[in-house]
Amino acid sequence: MKTSRKQAALIAAIGAVALAPLGAGAEPAKADYPKAIGAGEGVLNIVAWEGYAQDDWIKPFEKESGCQVNRKYAGSSDEMVALMRSGGGGQYDLVSASGDATLRLIYGGDVQPIDVNLIPEWKDFLPNLQSPPHNTVNGLHYGLSYEWGPNVLMWNADKITTPPTSWADIYSDKYKGQITVPDNPIQIADAALYLMKTKPELGITDPYELTKTQLDAAVALLQAQRPLIKKYWALASDEIELFKNGDAIIGASWPYQTNALKAAGVNVMDTVPAEGATGWADSWMLSSKSKHVMCAYKFMRYVSTPDVQAQQAIYFGETPANPKACTEMDKLEAGSCEKYHLNAPSSYFEKIHFWKTPLPTCGDGKKDCTSYGDWQQAWQRVKG
Repeated sequence: MKTSRKQAALIAAIGAVALAPLGAGAEPAKADYPKAIGAGEGVLNIVAWEGYAQDDWIKPFEKESGCQVNRKYAGSSDEMVALMRSGGGGQYDLVSASGDATLRLIYGGDVQPIDVNLIPEWKDFLPNLQSPPHNTVNGLHYGLSYEWGPNVLMWNADKITTPPTSWADIYSDKYKGQITVPDNPIQIADAALYLMKTKPELGITDPYELTKTQLDAAVALLQAQRPLIKKYWALASDEIELFKNGDAIIGASWPYQTNALKAAGVNVMDTVPAEGATGWADSWMLSSKSKHVMCAYKFMRYVSTPDVQAQQAIYFGETPANPKACTEMDKLEAGSCEKYHLNAPSSYFEKIHFWKTPLPTCGDGKKDCTSYGDWQQAWQRVKG
């Protein structure tokens, strides 16, 4: 397939975004809150994950608000960051960014703080998702939490009859050539989390805050894993096909793949292993140069309601930030609230280490942590 000039420019921008130091030439935008949510501007331009802006809930919003939603789907966090910076940064109003992109957008000055007091449902959110570190800086909310999910260990229960309890199974040669994991630099955090539990002498306390020595240890583990991998998956559909075809029987996954495979008749199971898991928590973030702020606030308020959060969760296979969506989920699909762990005890939530952008300044203020650019380069070394 030929690459257009526009595609080539975006690819170049993605590369530059991935490797550029955070905050270079920019700083977090200052708060400039509207006093109230007034009349909409008639248009809302969003960047979203595919499946995050379905007609089932977008059409009612357009009718209710008078805001016509124009959707641009992105395939990766790097692409989302690049799109939010393209065209001078004013082309899009909102982005559904994951935690491995949010701090890049904040420290790049690409998004502005939002007033959560204008979004009544925010007070009902899970406490851990009201002001999480991946979208809240210095007490300012640069993102509104939306949906979340763990990165689980999934296996074919017909091929593996003893349920695995540790991530060790994807790092051993027991299933050589039948393992699959995501093609994403943030996968380094999964290796770091495993090492945090199995090699405490490394001193890892946060899988996203790694010194060079700790990063090198995670890379070494992933390089040793490389010959065991059948394929690195970029899209959920890639992993689904690998399991359907029998090419993979165990791997790192999302609950979405588990449910899709079960629906297709493949006997798979998943778990959060003993070491815990990484996970994603997505946020709606408002462009610092948005031209349609009122429509953006109307949208964020709308998608925070239990009904819309439930529809989104069932469609995509994830968990809402608003636990009041539990009843609505079970109306749409019996047992789905439990299936997606929305009613799980806090101990389940606390086992998940949510994605956040690696920064050169550690959480304790030390300057010896590695950056996202370091991780991007390290991931290329892993893949060879």
